[in-house]
Amino acid sequence: MTAMLADRPAHEDGRPSAIDATRHLRRFDLKTRILHGVIMVTFLGLAATGMPLLFSDAPWGRWLARVFGGFQGAGLVHRFLGAVLLAAVVWHVGEVLWRAFVRGEKGLLWGPTSMVPQPKDFVDFYQQMRWFFHLGSQPRFEQFTYWEKFDYWAVLWGTALMGAAGLVLWFPQAASRILPGWMFNVALFVHGAEATLAIGFIFVVHFFNGHLRPGKFPMDLVWFTGSVTDHELREERAAQYDRLVRAGDLDRLAVPPPTGSLVRRGYVLGTAGLTLGVGLILLILYAVLR
Repeated sequence: MTAMLADRPAHEDGRPSAIDATRHLRRFDLKTRILHGVIMVTFLGLAATGMPLLFSDAPWGRWLARVFGGFQGAGLVHRFLGAVLLAAVVWHVGEVLWRAFVRGEKGLLWGPTSMVPQPKDFVDFYQQMRWFFHLGSQPRFEQFTYWEKFDYWAVLWGTALMGAAGLVLWFPQAASRILPGWMFNVALFVHGAEATLAIGFIFVVHFFNGHLRPGKFPMDLVWFTGSVTDHELREERAAQYDRLVRAGDLDRLAVPPPTGSLVRRGYVLGTAGLTLGVGLILLILYAVLR
């Protein structure tokens, strides 16, 4: 396969003139996919157990709570999943800081592979808006787009905010030693409001950007398989593709294509998550609007 690519005629900028639609390139390593899987499962579980507690007066809230053995059971599962989610996020942040400041991987904090918003992201957003209205060409994205970075940081600050409020409600006696009484009402409001906002954002905006938008519908399996085709990378992340070609790193990312069984499992898990998410959004809207 590498020889086939090397024999192709190239453009002046070094890019291959033909696209290999069969070769797969690694986008996410196994550790990143496991982390995403843990966050996805815990978030779905937290939504499914937290919404019955927040909308306990709605008939569907009482019905959903019975799935977990009643409101007490839903609360126990909710706290367990919250602890797992917090641990996963704290571990991830700790690993990033260790890699950046101990191992010296400065590319994590700035540059084309960083998740930190940069001037190019604002330029890409402006160009994307122009492209939406047929006023310009689509921007050439790098390894991470501006909306992916927004999703990433939303998870971090959302988890921190909900987690802090949740810990206050989970350990009221310990919290009361350092916090005034009115803070418990604030924590209850913040936890419920932020949770509802997060559910709405993830199950509407993130699901659409990641899976339901044109070109990805009905699902983008990169979160599960970890790889994309040569064609996908070149079309969707042209700036990254060109950078990898210039650095001679494209072949280094080549991986075997995902097996049929892996793809099927990805579709099953992804469909379950999408179905649960859309169902919870509809139930929330029903409870608010009825």
